[in-house]
Amino acid sequence: MVTKVAVGTDGSATAAEAVKAATEMARRFDAELILLGVYNDSARGAGDVDPERQWATSPSARLREILARTEAELRHDGVECRTLTGEGDPGDVLVELTESCGADVLVIGNKGMHRRVLGSVPNTVTHRAPCSVFVVKTT
Repeated sequence: MVTKVAVGTDGSATAAEAVKAATEMARRFDAELILLGVYNDSARGAGDVDPERQWATSPSARLREILARTEAELRHDGVECRTLTGEGDPGDVLVELTESCGADVLVIGNKGMHRRVLGSVPNTVTHRAPCSVFVVKTT
């Protein structure tokens, strides 16, 4: 039985297609939808003390805003959802977040999946995720 559907998103067009597919899956199974986002703030604290400039250049702040908007839209449409974020390598972090939330299935877009190129996010996730993975064909 599917009770939790996780979806990796970063606000891109490919991720938006994955969110659509995950939303439909969550509706069909009456499951919770969990939006997963990954950022890399390697440049944080680079000496810029202006809070507005730090926010404007912060990948984590931008991702949080994207996820908050997506979550609000989904809730408005009657979909039960929540968000989780993590920092680091996207493939590795998506696997970790999927495991930590106990998802039954992870939905991702296929962007970057070019004949099993080592290191691509979809390739990493499909090989290491602790649950079933649904790869949405977007390209």
